[in-house]
Amino acid sequence: MSFTRVRSLNRVRSVRSVRSIRSVPRVPRVPRVPRVPRVRRPWRLAAEATALLTAAVVAFPLYWMVLSAVKPAGEVQSDRPRPWTSAPSLDAFRRVFGQQDFARYFLNSLLVAGTVVVVSALVAFLAATAVTRFRFRFRTTLLVMFLVAQMVPVEALTIPLFFLLRDAGAYVPGIGLNTLGSLILPHIAFSLPFAIWMLRGFVRAVPESLEEAAYLDGASRARFLWRILFPLVFPGLVATSVFSFISTWNDFLFAKSFIVSATENSTLPMALLVFFKDEGNDWGGIMAASTVMTVPVLVFFVLVQRRLVSGLGGAVKD
Repeated sequence: MSFTRVRSLNRVRSVRSVRSIRSVPRVPRVPRVPRVPRVRRPWRLAAEATALLTAAVVAFPLYWMVLSAVKPAGEVQSDRPRPWTSAPSLDAFRRVFGQQDFARYFLNSLLVAGTVVVVSALVAFLAATAVTRFRFRFRTTLLVMFLVAQMVPVEALTIPLFFLLRDAGAYVPGIGLNTLGSLILPHIAFSLPFAIWMLRGFVRAVPESLEEAAYLDGASRARFLWRILFPLVFPGLVATSVFSFISTWNDFLFAKSFIVSATENSTLPMALLVFFKDEGNDWGGIMAASTVMTVPVLVFFVLVQRRLVSGLGGAVKD
């Protein structure tokens, strides 16, 4: 076959294919519907405005605390306070960090709060598992006692705890008065009822079929507890740890009552007393020290915020 004949055959085929494509009826184009602007409902706008107003009210004391910490002494004690400053200063922070043993107070607070968070979380996890997974006598009575313990005010137990720690210190070193153990033990005791009651819901939400499947696969009770159950209830542990950390970090009553003479074992809230003087309170130093106290709490929130949201939002679904 000659080259010219091949080209003519290809040309005929291409013409036929073009005619077949043109003969196919076209699908009519659907007219484009104009986008309707989204109209927010009045209740939605009211809810968002209320949320913004609430956030502003909550954030305003923090803003005023930081503002007072960077204001000069004349503006802090002015009769006409302004919500801004034209001459920010760090003199108040220099006075705070220049106080004797301030760094030691800070480390003592970290040690006490960290110990309370870790110990209370582990004990609460084991106790919540026991009262949820096992059936024993007086289990309901024990749960009711956890709720009753939350109703007793801390101030009513401070004096009995003072005498208890004073007598216990004579037999067990490290938990008597003027020791950090006298701050750690009461905070653990007050944190456990709430932590156990809250973790009980998380442990109960884990299906028992998961536990049975783990046992069928050869897992021991300890392995199921720490390798399977512990990661599932970890968001709940984070949520309870936040409350334990805040209550321990901001404690002033126990630190003032149980640390009588050993000032080297005082915590950070006790450092604020230095700025309350007979000739006049140093409000700039007080606000600067309060700002320094707030920083670890904010850092702790940033580190656990994802786990905290899931922990407060719910537990594992079956």
